[in-house]
Amino acid sequence: MEKMKIEKALFATKFRELAFDSLKALFPLKKAGLREIILCYVIPREAVGFVPFGGYLKGEEERLREEVRLRFEDWQAATSEAGIESRVIIELGEPIPKLLSIARREGADLIVAGKKKKALLEKIIGSDTHSIIIKSRIPVLVNKYMVEYEREGERATRVNDRIFENPFIALDWSAPSERAFELLLSLRGILTCAGLIYVISEKDFNGVEEREFERLKAGEKEKLALYSDRLEEAGIRPRAHLLLGRPADEILRAAREFGASMLFMGTTGKGRLEEFALGSVSHEISEGAEFPVLLVP
Repeated sequence: MEKMKIEKALFATKFRELAFDSLKALFPLKKAGLREIILCYVIPREAVGFVPFGGYLKGEEERLREEVRLRFEDWQAATSEAGIESRVIIELGEPIPKLLSIARREGADLIVAGKKKKALLEKIIGSDTHSIIIKSRIPVLVNKYMVEYEREGERATRVNDRIFENPFIALDWSAPSERAFELLLSLRGILTCAGLIYVISEKDFNGVEEREFERLKAGEKEKLALYSDRLEEAGIRPRAHLLLGRPADEILRAAREFGASMLFMGTTGKGRLEEFALGSVSHEISEGAEFPVLLVP
């Protein structure tokens, strides 16, 4: 298996509030091997008056391109100061297909997608980010810099400005899960600790005799111990958590309880699009978490 790593990241933006802060939260990746950030903006066809069988306003497209270039100049100055190379790509088209096409063409190791600031009365990720997650064949970081959310009837604001401080990974022993773990290991240069979560699903223990359940529990603890050993060998202090219940609920609860700064996890393989759209664990968590989630297909 080719080792997962992040050397080139595609940062897609619509210049929403706090987008620049979200970009700067990635700069610690320089010490883990990040060489280049591609700053990407897709001009939607409708923004330049495109109509079927007609045309578009060339002058308006050029104006938008120049406006975007000027805004990216400050961003490039910041990336340069952080010791990271950057390039700007501005293209016209349908945003999601165009972003995915650019990521493939440029050989990006990671797509960084953002979110709206407000989230009290809406989902924490929007439809565009959801579409990117479903269709991307490379890892996607849902980089939630600031989230306003409601928990147990109380409103709160969370700022995710040090996302690599205390990462967690949700494991399920699948191939995508293993790739997510390899990606976590590749960040050994900036990580001091990491949490491991495995949830024994309700369907795995319902109706199971106590002796059989104890064997199941011992087997999962043994697997977690092997992953913990791999983290220790990489110089990362592990903290393993074996849980029981509904996976999405337990993963979110544990991540919150133990102060996760972000969460790594694999997405489903076969039938991935359908499962994600219908409410898979990765779907629920990417939508419900108030911290960044890095999804690996």
